[in-house]
Amino acid sequence: MIVKSLDEIIGTEDHTKGNTWESRRFILNKDKVGFSLNDTIIKAGTESYFWYKNHIEAVYCIEGEGEIESVETGEVWSLKPGSMYLLDNHDKHKLRAESQMRMVCVFNPPLVGTETHNEEGYYPLLTE
Repeated sequence: MIVKSLDEIIGTEDHTKGNTWESRRFILNKDKVGFSLNDTIIKAGTESYFWYKNHIEAVYCIEGEGEIESVETGEVWSLKPGSMYLLDNHDKHKLRAESQMRMVCVFNPPLVGTETHNEEGYYPLLTE
């Protein structure tokens, strides 16, 4: 059994930050369960471009409001607590946070923990 608290993660190597986001990584590839789980903050008033070319990501919003836009189609969806989106086609997207957003993110294949977005908006596929 794995049991962790957010307090144990903040400020460690499992707490990764970008310009518009920060990711607190609870479950990683090293845990050998087939997915990873992050508690992610998206900063208020920001727009982020992401493209998970190597991963499938499911995201559940638990705090804040914003929107997600499909780069391919231009379609926009509002996000608020209780909203979920799944990037099942490695969708290129823009995430806009009206207020600070807190998201629970699940990745497959699992992250190793050191990933940050590259210039094209995606995480490299790392194995350790």
